[in-house]
Amino acid sequence: MSERERWATRIGLILAMAGNAIGLGNFLRFPVQAAKNGGGAFMIPYFVSFLLLGIPLMWVEWTIGRYGGVRGHGTTPRMFSYLWKHPISRYLGLLGVVGPFLIVIYYVYIESWTLAFSMFSLFGKLPKVPHGATIDQALQPYQNFFQHFIGSVGNSMVLHPSLWAYFFFIVTIVINIYVLRRGISRGIEVLAKIAMPTLFVFAVILAIRVWTLGSPVSPEFSSLKGLSFLWTPQFDKLNQWKIWLAAAGQIFFTLSLGMGIIHTYASYLREEDDITGSGLATASVNEFAEVVLGASIAIPAAVAFFGVVAAQQIAASGAFSLGFYSMPAVLAQMPLGGIFGFFWFGLLFFAGITSSVALTQPAIAFLVDEFDWKREKAATVVGIVLFAAAQVPIFLNGALDELDFWMGTFFITLFALIEIILFVWVFGIDRGWEEMHKGARLQVPRFFYWVMKYVTPIMLIGIIGGWLFTEWIPTIMKSGTTIWITRIFILIMLIIGGILVHRAFQREETA
Repeated sequence: MSERERWATRIGLILAMAGNAIGLGNFLRFPVQAAKNGGGAFMIPYFVSFLLLGIPLMWVEWTIGRYGGVRGHGTTPRMFSYLWKHPISRYLGLLGVVGPFLIVIYYVYIESWTLAFSMFSLFGKLPKVPHGATIDQALQPYQNFFQHFIGSVGNSMVLHPSLWAYFFFIVTIVINIYVLRRGISRGIEVLAKIAMPTLFVFAVILAIRVWTLGSPVSPEFSSLKGLSFLWTPQFDKLNQWKIWLAAAGQIFFTLSLGMGIIHTYASYLREEDDITGSGLATASVNEFAEVVLGASIAIPAAVAFFGVVAAQQIAASGAFSLGFYSMPAVLAQMPLGGIFGFFWFGLLFFAGITSSVALTQPAIAFLVDEFDWKREKAATVVGIVLFAAAQVPIFLNGALDELDFWMGTFFITLFALIEIILFVWVFGIDRGWEEMHKGARLQVPRFFYWVMKYVTPIMLIGIIGGWLFTEWIPTIMKSGTTIWITRIFILIMLIIGGILVHRAFQREETA
């Protein structure tokens, strides 16, 4: 087997890891999840999930990833087989390859929206709120523009995206394939070093502008009321399991946990490379981007223009829609708003690329490591399959939100439960703790030893079990042709992935 690729620098690794986490999930998905789950009611389980699920699992995934990479493999089917010498372990790891791929097929489409809106902002093609408009009049131009752009007009089962939407989708696919073909150090790492610092600068500028924003619609609205909606605790809603599942799912989505991404990225580390300090730095940078910047932009902007109730209604209309309604409205009120819009959506696009290439990387690593493909060939083939599979969320009405729930919330939470059990109770927490601290620059507090061993798995079992008990039947019984087509599509992709995993291990056994 040829020498595996390695990260060129530690700062490049941290920025790339942060880049795979910081993206559309922070600035678009997080505001939607928070708004439709009650604002302050969402933030309590969110922070609990970060402390007791996110941080421990971040260290666990870095450890598993480096452990597998040192042995020449970069994906979870093989890594799980190292943790547990049982044939079923390889199929439990299947979600770490197919899962991120099923996420990226809709993620890359949303990513292309940011590129399109960047161009629309530059050339003044976005609508503006009429002076003295009512709430409905303020909302309608952005709603109509966005719905016509993605082709979501009426209740048709089939979407009819505009030519511009499809054009920018193709451009986005091509750029992703180009970065992936260049590899770890020459492609992903270089992209992260440029995109991430620049994104932070513009996010800070825009957040400050939003905080000082008045409402052109009603004196009763303001960005400060948006912040109040988000940060006022609502303890009476903490008995709703769907909010806990949404919060845990958002933590996993935003930190790229339960997806197989961190395992793959960490597999390009050397055995003596630090993972405790780097893992905590990655989680901290991401949470700053999400909680301080992401929470300070889209929701306050939406409330300033549309009010709390309308902002919640917008959030309920689509998994990523809030930022595409509220942000153009904010930008339109700024001096040189078109230029700022160009840079803001453009930088969201670059942040999205750092995430989408990470989501695609497990599938490429699987083909390279298990079937000895050249990276260029693997990246091209995966890109072609990605283009074909993405037609489902592009043209099937409701498929994007259905994929986002099952793959972006439920299955990543389930995968996190599987891996914590394997790491703690099968591989062994003492053995895992020792492995985690090889080359460590940071001694993890002993508190997290017990959190990993007991609290994290029990909490995950409680969240999944509580959701299954209270929400499973109404969720699975949701009717609609497109919903069932999407579920069948997910099942087919899992079966194909299972066949490839079986062939990979069979290939090794017959070699």
